[in-house]
This record gives sequence, C-alpha cells and structure tokens, in this order.
Amino acid sequence: MSWWWSGAIGAVRNSEQNDGPRSFESVALVVGVTGIVGNSLAEILPLADTPGGPWKVYGVARRPQPDWNADHPVEYIQCDIADSNDVQTKLSKLVDVTHIFYVTWANRSSEAENCRVNSLMLRNLLEALIPNAPNLRHICLQTGTKHYVGPFELVLQLETHDPPFTEDTPRLNAPNFYYTLEDILLEESKKKEGLTWSIHRPDIIFGFSPYSLMNIIGSLCIYAAICKHEGQPLLFPGTKESWENYAVASDADLIAEQEIWACVDPNAHNEVFNCHNGDLFKWKHLWKVLAEQFEIEKYGFEEREKRVTLEERMKDKGPVWDGIVQKHQLSSTKLEEIGAFWFPDIILGGWSNISCMNKCKEHGFFGFRNSKNSFISWIDKMKAYKIVP
Repeated sequence: MSWWWSGAIGAVRNSEQNDGPRSFESVALVVGVTGIVGNSLAEILPLADTPGGPWKVYGVARRPQPDWNADHPVEYIQCDIADSNDVQTKLSKLVDVTHIFYVTWANRSSEAENCRVNSLMLRNLLEALIPNAPNLRHICLQTGTKHYVGPFELVLQLETHDPPFTEDTPRLNAPNFYYTLEDILLEESKKKEGLTWSIHRPDIIFGFSPYSLMNIIGSLCIYAAICKHEGQPLLFPGTKESWENYAVASDADLIAEQEIWACVDPNAHNEVFNCHNGDLFKWKHLWKVLAEQFEIEKYGFEEREKRVTLEERMKDKGPVWDGIVQKHQLSSTKLEEIGAFWFPDIILGGWSNISCMNKCKEHGFFGFRNSKNSFISWIDKMKAYKIVP
C-alpha cells in the first residue's frame, strides 16, 4: 500500500515487540464499521505500519456482523446508537478508547427527521464516551459535500455557491444534518480538556460495503449484472449533463487514510478537510469501464424525452436478482438489501459538487487516487466477495 506519511510522522509509531503481550498505543472506536469507509478503516487501522499504532479497534454497527466484514481483526459490537440505553450499556465501558471515527448516518424521509435522528445518535455516543474514556484524544466526524449543496431533497432546488467548494464556504440557508452534527461535535468536545477533532467532507465515495446507503459502485454493479443476465444494453440512467460533465470521487481507503492522518498529525487537529481523489473523470468514460468489467458489448447514453431512473428500471427485478444469486452461487442477498438505487439516481441527476483539495495539502496530507483504477478495484472486490458475478 502506498502511504502518505513522511519519515517524521512514521516515527511517532511504536515498534511492535516480538514477544510478550501486545500493547496498543491507540484504541479506535469505528462507529459504522460495516459502512463504506468503516470497512476500509477496519482493514487499515490494524495494519502494522499504520501511523499512530499499533491500533486496537472496536467496531460498532447496528446489524449482526456480516461475513464480508468478519475477517478484520476488530472487536465487533452490535449496538443501535439511536438507543441511549443500548449505547450506555455497551459503549460506556470502553474506557480504553483514544480515538473515535464517526462514519455512520441514518436516512429518514425528511431533512428535519435526519437532523433529529442523527443528532440523537451522535449525542448518545459522545455522552457515553467522553466522561468514561479518560484517554480519549481525538474525534473524526465524517460528513460530505452535501454540506455545500444541501440535503438530497433540496439539492437541485437550492441556489448554491459556485464550485470548487472550499472548507470555509458559508452554510446554506436550509436544514442540513451535517451542520447539526458539526455543532454537536464542537459543543461536546469542549467538555474534555485537550480533546481535539477533525471533520472530513468526502465526495461520491468509491468503496466496498453491500450495506452502505450510498454505495454507488455496488448499485451500478448490480444493475450491470442484471443487464448482462438479461442480455440488455447497459444504458446510462443519468442525465446528459452527468454523462458529459467532469466529476470527482473519493476512494474509501483514501478517506480512511486522511482520517487517520488527522488523528496523528497536530497540524490537522480542530480543522475541516475536503477529501477526494484529486483527479477528474467523466461518467461516459467510467461507463465504458463498467461495461467491460461485466462483458457487456452494448452500452451508452440514450437521450429520451423523459429520463428513466435506475430505481424505475430495477423496481421489479427482485426475482431476477434471486436467479442471478442462485446461478452464480453468490452470497445470499436480496435486491432490496443491497440495491440503493435512489442514490445513483441523485448523483447522476446532473448536480455539480466539485470541491477543492488545497487545504489538506497545505496542512500536510498529499494522498491521492486514480479514479479509474479505484473504480475497477472496488468492482473487483464486489466480485471477490461474491456479491456480484
């Protein structure tokens, strides 16, 4: 793995002992460990050369631990952080936690409900950890570029600032649970002397998590697999604007690397950072890559008077997916569990949300990814774990 740290930063790591019980310099609590970035953190944090380590890792998620997450050396805790009793019972006893990675969210029917539920979740967690973990040093909060363009229900209606967006771009005059979470983080972190924080705003995330609410690669792979199975062309379900315009993406491993860097480098403490791969792509070019990965010869954009969304295309495909799972002996999944088709419909609907990466480079983080290679690598992982054929 190509890392971003210099020799000076690498020197902060403790060397592992060859004998005797292993001691941990840092203890991470990854909240949302089965999510798209949580899964990357679960892989990267336990590695021997990860900065700030060696790391012990607790992983929290609402559902039972899935098979594809079980091979990470993480102490898994099933906990519903929206339930304050569950949080107090299971998480307040984690007195050795030094760093929190908050990489989860709940999706509700309105932004007002998103603000209420997500603020409840974060408060429950911090109220359980801050008073009880004496060595807690840093909290990473992951939000995203909806900070700049508004919630999904308003994203094409609000008058937003011109991209590329910088971290000091003023908030929009609209409800946004990202704003609520940031305010809670700043408020709660003041209750413990020396507790630092960082806020991370990735763009569209390329990564691996069949459970993620916003896994665009997973949803597109499922669509491609169904097209291949039915002998249909792989038609782009977005707008012509999305097909032609430049876009950016954030590799899940890159986000994890930036968040770990923010924990160990004092230059990153109490700061907000955008995070994307650092290059540009067009969906029409990645669409060719997607077609090649599933051996589909006919693909492209078909201009219509009325756009046919991916959610519409997939609404009756549950039985088809069941047949694909059986035919190819895939992991047992249901289409409604892993096909979050509403999300690519929004992303491919024509919005522009390119953010600026200068600030994190000025503070010392130089990580990057090739978006095409990132796209292919996560498709490969979906296949390797037999989520798609």
